[in-house]
Amino acid sequence: MARRTGKTRVAAARRPDVRLPPLRPYDGGGLEPDGDYDGVELAGLDLSAGDGAGARFLDCALRDCVLDGTSLVNARFIDSVLTGVRGVGTDLAGASLRDTEVVDARLGGVQLHGAAVERVVVRGGKIDYLNLRNARLTDVVFEGCVLSEPDFGAAQLERVEFRDCVLRGADFGGARMRDVDLRRVTELVLARGVEGLSGAVISTAQLLDLAPAFAAQAGVRVED
Repeated sequence: MARRTGKTRVAAARRPDVRLPPLRPYDGGGLEPDGDYDGVELAGLDLSAGDGAGARFLDCALRDCVLDGTSLVNARFIDSVLTGVRGVGTDLAGASLRDTEVVDARLGGVQLHGAAVERVVVRGGKIDYLNLRNARLTDVVFEGCVLSEPDFGAAQLERVEFRDCVLRGADFGGARMRDVDLRRVTELVLARGVEGLSGAVISTAQLLDLAPAFAAQAGVRVED
């Protein structure tokens, strides 16, 4: 009997296909709680400390906006693009992002805990202290970006790809993974939660780098 060989296939993430219609310039003074934004472009706006909690963004573009301390709790982004947004302390707790692209963001201390993230691409840029605890990520691609001390604690990840990006000081404690591809991470450093990698795929080189963490998790002492 011939022995079957070959690599186990990892289900690829389904990428969003965002095709924005012609957009209207946003002429409002700022964000409104439970606001309804449909087919508008918010460009170059300082939305710092704004309150857009519960707002819905459908077929929208946010370009080069400042989001320092902006509240977008429980907001919904659908078929939208966020390009060049920047800020510290942006609160997206419980938000929903679906069929959305985030490009060249420069953010710090972003709260996305409890969020639902589906068919989303995060491309380029740098995000520090990204809080995704208890979030659900389905068909998500992180591509060419730097994530410094991201927190995936107790998150659910399914069909998530990390491509040509940096994961530095990541916390996967209590995470649940299925078809998560880490093989193309250029720098993979865990702060904690090596047990949360169950269900992920890593490369041989990454396995060697993570060997001390795996040994510690298994209670194995390594001495020469």
